[in-house]
Amino acid sequence: MSKSILIVDDEDGIRYSLRGILEDEGFRVNDAENGEEALRILSEDQPDLVFLDIWLPGMDGLEVLDRIKKEWDWLPVVMISGHGNIETAVSAIKKGAFDFIEKPLSLEKVVITAEKAVEFSRLQSENKALRTRIETEQPARLTGESGPVASMREVISQVAPTDAWVLITGENGTGKEIVARSIHSQSLRSEKPLVAMNCAAIPEELIESELFGHEKGAFTGAEKAQVGKFELADCGTLFLDEIGDMSLKTQAKILRILQEQRFERVGGRKTINVDVRVIAATNKDLFQEIKNGNFREDLYYRLKVFPLEVPPLRARSEDIPLLINEFITRLNRKHGFKPLIFTEASFKALCRYSWPGNVRELKNFVERMLIMYGGKEVGPEKLPPEIFDNAGQEPELQAQSSLPLPEGEVDFKQARADFEAQFLETKLREYKGNVSRLAEAVGLERSSLYRKLKAYGIQVE
Repeated sequence: MSKSILIVDDEDGIRYSLRGILEDEGFRVNDAENGEEALRILSEDQPDLVFLDIWLPGMDGLEVLDRIKKEWDWLPVVMISGHGNIETAVSAIKKGAFDFIEKPLSLEKVVITAEKAVEFSRLQSENKALRTRIETEQPARLTGESGPVASMREVISQVAPTDAWVLITGENGTGKEIVARSIHSQSLRSEKPLVAMNCAAIPEELIESELFGHEKGAFTGAEKAQVGKFELADCGTLFLDEIGDMSLKTQAKILRILQEQRFERVGGRKTINVDVRVIAATNKDLFQEIKNGNFREDLYYRLKVFPLEVPPLRARSEDIPLLINEFITRLNRKHGFKPLIFTEASFKALCRYSWPGNVRELKNFVERMLIMYGGKEVGPEKLPPEIFDNAGQEPELQAQSSLPLPEGEVDFKQARADFEAQFLETKLREYKGNVSRLAEAVGLERSSLYRKLKAYGIQVE
């Protein structure tokens, strides 16, 4: 679907010229000759971009800009004027204008500005949607009180205010993107965009276009010009996820641009200068990739100004209950699940599990349990088998598997009681009569365990 633009100018010739230029580029165009008419149009149908003249009869352009930003703060506005000066431009930018261009209008400048503004608006919408998804699906901050998390927070607070480039390493699902966003949010660039790109998700033949943009007709299918990630991240942060999956050819081009901070769009000749901080992330051992000939050594050391490794979940298992409770809260808010309570024994089993999929696997596990057992208490018997297969069986279940079944025909309730009595008697001998250690091992309160022992007639020395 083509993007729409509203042109606000009191000169018929300007409106006519801009309409023709922009429609030729594939935009849908509407126009207004004064601020009041523009606000009426905006109240009925918001475009993707507004070109707004500063000098208008009645309500001037800066007043209209104030109204637009009050009502539709997400809408990019490009100010145009035939009497431009630095003070006016600065005032417009401070009020929230996306850009400022002077008359007589350069046709190339108009088209480039329109494409960049519309692309920026799209990116803002995607970022907003992404932030919403992150807030509901995984912690938007580093959750945990363990030593590794506390150390990582300290490191982030040290590197974030600088412009140093950061190379984040860690296993899949550890939360490398959360770390990148934490660095950006604490940086001096936090008011500027954080532009993210997954290098592994884009086909090799399109990755240059995604990074650097392209001009109209640069290749088959390039029906209009496109602004690249580097250009969109100007004065902000570019997050290159899965950097280890880039081809050597793209790595060479990335290296040159990282060093020079300037580039040309695919199919273009104009040099574009940018000021971008780069944060890269990978789950691969890049040093080994260099030895295997899959990654450039010079790019590795260019990116690795400040290395930061995100620990796997198994290295901070004490954070698992906090993460589980946070996921429950967020997923309940998103889907309206009934509350879910894990018993102490379940938490112990979950903390012993190695979580090869890390935080992502934990989030998926919590959502599955909410669907299955929402509104109920979850004991070890409700946990999936892999929780015990991977970590070594949960003590009480491990012991149960080695005990003989009751003989004769008995109902289920009696069989379970006989089984439980045998289990507790066996385990009590194993722990040499130490009730406290037994209670901890089987996940029961001492008082509850004492009542069970008394009910089954098991003597405690």
